[in-house]
Amino acid sequence: MDPVSTEDSTSRRRGRRPAGQDTRTALLEASRAVFAEHGYERATVRSIAARAGVDAAMVNHWFGGKAGLFAQAVLQLPFSPLELAEALRDGPDEQFGERIARTFLTRWDGAGGHVFQALVRSVASHEEAAAMLREFFGGFFAELIRGLGSDQAELRTTLCASQVVGLGMIRYIARFEPLASAEVETLVTAVAPNLQRYLTGPIG
Repeated sequence: MDPVSTEDSTSRRRGRRPAGQDTRTALLEASRAVFAEHGYERATVRSIAARAGVDAAMVNHWFGGKAGLFAQAVLQLPFSPLELAEALRDGPDEQFGERIARTFLTRWDGAGGHVFQALVRSVASHEEAAAMLREFFGGFFAELIRGLGSDQAELRTTLCASQVVGLGMIRYIARFEPLASAEVETLVTAVAPNLQRYLTGPIG
């Protein structure tokens, strides 16, 4: 049999893709799913490559290994922090908590919850993920709270982070019902008052 034909048929059987941009995209998508299911430590290059339908060598080729793939696939938020901050500031201060709840839920839902799942499930075993969470929520919320002129900015920051991260864990990871399948506006109505108090209310 012709060697080229044999190679082509083998590739088709294994579902491999050409080493191009579609391979990179397939690896990113597959890794988000695998990291979400297993966390960083238990996810393997081989399982990610198999999910993507490519050779495991492509992970090193495109990302330099699992750590590089994790950084590209998981530590990429499904929104621009700058754009998000501008959107949250666009409105009355007394509705800030409502905008935070609605915006985060909408963005995480729009990403299918997979980015959040992979990030949080990997926090316990991968310091880069934990640092990313602390840096993002700490810096992000602290800046917003300083803009509101509230006192005790550090405490308020961590309280807001606990509400947003905790809500994400229950909705996308633990999947407690009925919260996991509740409409966004139902959850906004429920949690926005807590966020608003953390932002501008008395917390003494």
